[in-house]
Amino acid sequence: MTVEKYIEENWNPCVRETKEDDGTLIGLPYPYIVPSPAEKFQEMYYWDTFFTCKGLILSGRAEIAKNCCDNMAYLIEKYGFIPNGSRTYYLNRSQPPYFSMMVRDVYEIYRDKEWLEDIYNTLKKEYEFWMTKRMTSIGLNRYGVDMSKIKDLNRYSCERIGITPKGRTREDIAECILSDCESGWDFNPRTCMHQTQFVYLDLNCNLYMYEKNFVYFAEILGNVEQEEWEKKAEKRCELINKYLWAGECYLDYNFKTNSFSKIFSVASFYPMWAGIATEEQAEKTVQMLDKLEYDFGVVACEKNDVPGTYQWNYPNGWAPLHYIVVRALDQYGYKTESKRIAEKYVNIVDANFEKTGTLWEKYNVVTGDLNVSNEYEMPIMLGWTAGVYLYMKDYLNHEIK
Repeated sequence: MTVEKYIEENWNPCVRETKEDDGTLIGLPYPYIVPSPAEKFQEMYYWDTFFTCKGLILSGRAEIAKNCCDNMAYLIEKYGFIPNGSRTYYLNRSQPPYFSMMVRDVYEIYRDKEWLEDIYNTLKKEYEFWMTKRMTSIGLNRYGVDMSKIKDLNRYSCERIGITPKGRTREDIAECILSDCESGWDFNPRTCMHQTQFVYLDLNCNLYMYEKNFVYFAEILGNVEQEEWEKKAEKRCELINKYLWAGECYLDYNFKTNSFSKIFSVASFYPMWAGIATEEQAEKTVQMLDKLEYDFGVVACEKNDVPGTYQWNYPNGWAPLHYIVVRALDQYGYKTESKRIAEKYVNIVDANFEKTGTLWEKYNVVTGDLNVSNEYEMPIMLGWTAGVYLYMKDYLNHEIK
């Protein structure tokens, strides 16, 4: 069996329909996709769904992607934001914002202006969440958590990482851990357990893309807000280049200590994905690609000696981060590099599928196998692995043509 055939056979087992609340599971009006066919992760997740939908669309299942958008719009109208996942215990935080990008993907298939107008107004409510609940003093955004919804601080320790920060309150540690959960990169060494003090490259680049998408949507809808969104995007671009450009690359920035993260990661390629970097900045960033690229793909973060065990770190390679790097390189004309990394991702998925008969959440891109840094038992057939695999195959086919 090929990987493509396996994915095709496993899409339906990953579709759920739960219209009424069921315990902690939040009822959603339309069928949705979950990351795995069984056991773990049996709810709709936020950023996972964006990457999974890339594969669904390529598989001719755009209706599921549209359903997921409508479900996310429902969650925004109900709660004011999109939770980490469709469980009540996720109502203290969101995840990296990709809803705007999902909406654009779906609109460009169906071209339904009436649908877009409704979603546009809902999208503005989600944008407002990030701009009011996750804003910092320097005008850029950070990840966070609603601590008023946390009842037991003892549940949120660094047990998964294997370290205990000294001289820190339980509340401080819990807020940092849950902010990392909102980042989607739970857990990673980028901020050395000072998550609440940092503005994040990926988050601010995503919000820049929101603002540019609002420009695009406003133009389609013929409303008067187009210029306003353009100004917001220009302002964010200026602030990103002011605070997050470290001279040789973009880095996360500690707005409390006025210092950069010491960890180079795939996040440094987000300004290229978003189209923020100048040609010179892109060139300097690409010159540092060898800090992340190995024989079988790209690691989340460069090799480092930060205490603890982090799954979003060397030597692990993740589907969404391969997508970001390939798109970033492609958009600035680095086709040789983008094609090479796309091929590496396809090859590592193929090789491990041949050995195990399934797809996995992440891979060791240094050794090419499943010897990964785990903080929990790794699930099979993770949706974003399928989505990004199909995207890479399609990308390579078009490149070859």
